[in-house]
Amino acid sequence: MVLFVLCIKAELDGVESLSLLKNTNLCFSVRNPLSDYETREKIVFNPSETLEQDEGDREPPHHFAVRWEGAKKFSTLIVLNEEEAKSAFKKLKKKGGKKGSGGGGEADVPRDMTSDDSGEYVPMLAMECRGVEPYAFHPLGNEFKVISEGGACFEDDVDLSDGDWGDYDEENDAAVGVNEFESKIITA
Repeated sequence: MVLFVLCIKAELDGVESLSLLKNTNLCFSVRNPLSDYETREKIVFNPSETLEQDEGDREPPHHFAVRWEGAKKFSTLIVLNEEEAKSAFKKLKKKGGKKGSGGGGEADVPRDMTSDDSGEYVPMLAMECRGVEPYAFHPLGNEFKVISEGGACFEDDVDLSDGDWGDYDEENDAAVGVNEFESKIITA
């Protein structure tokens, strides 16, 4: 089992927090870690729904599965909830896991991005993978929720697929925006 973390970076303008919605479709590209040429581009799954399994399956409930060419078993991807992610990171620290192998020590328990994090990579989603390696995140639109500094909530039409999003907080007479959106996937 390998733990992968989706990290998000953006410039926040008038935004208190940026968070990943729990009940939405997410799009990733994945590859076979044992082969350079076996990939699945832009697979889509919902972290709040697990795939149906046969009664005799030994695999734990998972969100995505693929059987690579010549493989006997399915390779699986499981999105970890907050408790599972904390537990997985605690186990990694006990084993002396690689702290921040992504470059800046950001391999940590996923959380929301706040205005203090503007311009820094923030861990937002943890995935436990067996025989599959996510390597790219593709925003589809509507995966994110934005809370303005004035407290207004924007859940619909927060589309970061072009790298930028903006709106207007009418209650507080202020512009809000998420700019220069980037993502990367690191090994915890």
